[in-house]
Amino acid sequence: MQYRKLGETDLYLSVITFGAWAAGGWMWGKTERKDAVDAIRIAYDQGVTSIDTAPVYGQGTSEEIVGEAIKGILREKVQILTKFGMRWDLVKGDFAFASKDNSGNNIDIYKYAGKESIVKECEDSLRRLGTDYIDLYQIHWHDSTTPISETFEAVVKLIEQGKVRYAGVCNYSAAQMAEAEKTLNLASNQIPYSMVNRGIEEETLPYCIENNKGILAYSPLERGLLTGKITPGYQFQPGDHRANHKHFQAAFIERANRLLQKIKPIADEKGASLSQLVLRWTVEKPGITIALVGARNAGQSLQNAKAMDLELTPYEFDFIHKAVNEF
Repeated sequence: MQYRKLGETDLYLSVITFGAWAAGGWMWGKTERKDAVDAIRIAYDQGVTSIDTAPVYGQGTSEEIVGEAIKGILREKVQILTKFGMRWDLVKGDFAFASKDNSGNNIDIYKYAGKESIVKECEDSLRRLGTDYIDLYQIHWHDSTTPISETFEAVVKLIEQGKVRYAGVCNYSAAQMAEAEKTLNLASNQIPYSMVNRGIEEETLPYCIENNKGILAYSPLERGLLTGKITPGYQFQPGDHRANHKHFQAAFIERANRLLQKIKPIADEKGASLSQLVLRWTVEKPGITIALVGARNAGQSLQNAKAMDLELTPYEFDFIHKAVNEF
């Protein structure tokens, strides 16, 4: 495993970071708790020391699973990344979307990042995670009802209290990052990036490179699409959000699979999976600090971690890049 310094901080993250959204079960169909704990632990054994979660993932379930998984590991040996600003238990802020919880009950999700809410969320996260500090605390989505300065003034207080080490954002534009930086120094932006979703290359990626901000690429496998296991007509479990996602409609799936067929010979020659090839290429893209990768079980987790064992030549990187550009 490789480790990279996050922005201007002294925090080093594993280049493959465990993304714990699916571990919480919510919006991914059912996930067994023991399988999720085992997935995190096997990842740690392979050098994946960084774990990204959020309160809204399973309405606390994901953070509880992370807390259970890291018991017995020295706290300084793992980096805990979590978030704030998405409430299912408070009707305030920007309405995000309607959903169902893991029990099938209807819930409404709101984007809210007021000061008092952030303080409560931090305390709740610390309790669920079983720790007394968070390495990287990130706003999950922008809340248009709260001034950005107010939001990050609250985070500054948490940093002063020792409950948070560094602040980051998720899904922020370059302009929103610049506004937040009037209040505190941001470490990073967590934002979607994959072979078939490269929108950040236009503005956000250049801003982060110029200002030395880390980029945590989420959905590098495009929610499983770039594993090569998804074909038109694929049947998702009940409650899996991908069933209606634009990237999982037949035409897009076919385009993605044509791209994968172009690069598959490289994976085959290396004895690697398509997933490993995609991840290895992604983390070598300029400006990308780490890739967040989810796993439901120990087998998937082990395969993800092994992506960093894959060696690619400059020619192979160029070949893949050309194929991606033709997508």
